[in-house]
Amino acid sequence: MNPAMEPNRRSVGSSSAEPAMTSLPAGLSSVVHALAADASVSDAELVRRTLAGQEDPFVALVARYQRRAFWIAFHVVGRVEDARDVAQEAFVRLFRSLDRYDYARSFYTWFYRIVMNLAIDALRKARSSHAASIEELLGALPDAREQGGDEPLQRDEENGQVWAILDKLDAKFRAVLVLRDIHGLSCREIAPMLKVTHATARWRLHRGRQMFRDHWERLQGRSER
Repeated sequence: MNPAMEPNRRSVGSSSAEPAMTSLPAGLSSVVHALAADASVSDAELVRRTLAGQEDPFVALVARYQRRAFWIAFHVVGRVEDARDVAQEAFVRLFRSLDRYDYARSFYTWFYRIVMNLAIDALRKARSSHAASIEELLGALPDAREQGGDEPLQRDEENGQVWAILDKLDAKFRAVLVLRDIHGLSCREIAPMLKVTHATARWRLHRGRQMFRDHWERLQGRSER
């Protein structure tokens, strides 16, 4: 697979995720910022406090996942405004369904399933619309490869080609490729997000990579003529 699609091997729920995706947003009150930044206060504990009627814990939960939700949505829908809408709706859905949260399960897996379902729905509705400009995509696309080596212009061109190919793929294949090869999640983490079996997630990843590779080789073949 093209180097631009190589997985970054980082779980979005881990403390080692990209700073740009996990840093807390500006403008938080000191109380909310302290809650969101306190690693000893788990997501599940924030859910418990929210259900007990406290407001700050839910704001802290939003602060922890706001940027991650945006990037997950953006990597599926490919448009900044659509990704923002998806992330906002995801938090509305989250608040309404907090009482159904299973404390024995990972919070981020449960929440990202909400984000992914909304993002896939948005992508399907927008399939007939024109894709975002390459400049817009490149302005928000984090480079999953090692920095250095390629010249910036070459790297930008390849990133644009990657997104052009991803946009051609069916949503179910694109979703798995984005989660696995850009966000670094395992198929076992992806499966419950998409409500499919582990075997189905692995098959979609395998088939999606095949289709991506075929499109990539055809594209490179044309560019070499």
